[in-house]
Amino acid sequence: MDREQSIREYVQAAGALPQRLRQEALMLPREDQCRAEEFRLRAGRPMSVVLPEGERVLSRGPVHSRELEQLVEIASRASLHAVLDQVRRGYLTMAGGHRVGLCGTVSLREGEIHSLSRYSSADVRIARQVKGAADPVRDALCPGGRLTSTLILAPPGMGKTTLLRDLIRQVSDGVGCRPLRVSLADERGEVAALYGGVPQLEVGGRTDVVEGCPKAQGLMLLLRAMNPQVLAADEITAPEDVAALRTAAGCGVTLLATAHGESRADLERRSLYRPLLEEHIVQRLVRIRGTGGQRIYTVEELGV
Repeated sequence: MDREQSIREYVQAAGALPQRLRQEALMLPREDQCRAEEFRLRAGRPMSVVLPEGERVLSRGPVHSRELEQLVEIASRASLHAVLDQVRRGYLTMAGGHRVGLCGTVSLREGEIHSLSRYSSADVRIARQVKGAADPVRDALCPGGRLTSTLILAPPGMGKTTLLRDLIRQVSDGVGCRPLRVSLADERGEVAALYGGVPQLEVGGRTDVVEGCPKAQGLMLLLRAMNPQVLAADEITAPEDVAALRTAAGCGVTLLATAHGESRADLERRSLYRPLLEEHIVQRLVRIRGTGGQRIYTVEELGV
């Protein structure tokens, strides 16, 4: 990743912070700015930055509740009413694709979250576009130059979403493979990060995105409306997600998804994911694991 670009991304994300906290964030050494992943703000505690080795305290004094409110005001460009639907789901997407996660007091209406207020903590994730992340696995996933249905498997924090995003971009733009129309169900806005309808992170010129609805519903909407050649989704976690993938596979659509897990044996033990293997809904399994600070990718071809 380009060092100067990484620093620019850090500075852009820091721009959402209230003035006092922003100034302290910009005092972080440049060599750490390009490695930073998140800012963590908790009322009554000092702000910290998340680096690959863990959290480091950044601010000299505690974060105040008013500063959490200011963060939301800045991130929403003082148009909170325009992003209330996102906020009540606990997040807010900023220009550049940076994402603010929120905790606070929830108000329920008929058993559903109606609003989130009196913020208690926030997480500002720094969006990092890692072009070329898919290079180590692309050829193995595209026999004959065409993507085959693939599940990306790894524990949390190992780069599943980063790899998914770059695979979508490369397949959509035909980088080293046949270009295909990709439809992305981006439930939480973490893959494309729509802002004003425009993806803030590059997902390719032939990619259509639906954001903010449950994955299963989003996948079915895209299947009906957009005539996709590839359907993509991040973090398959529910039976209805798997059912939607099964339906799409039956329509001849190539699938690209991620899931939390360690290995194929791990998937086979879990009833949720077992149909993806037993019914040959996916043909390739990508495992990501870390060792010595490096990510190791293993591609397994699943039998038909």
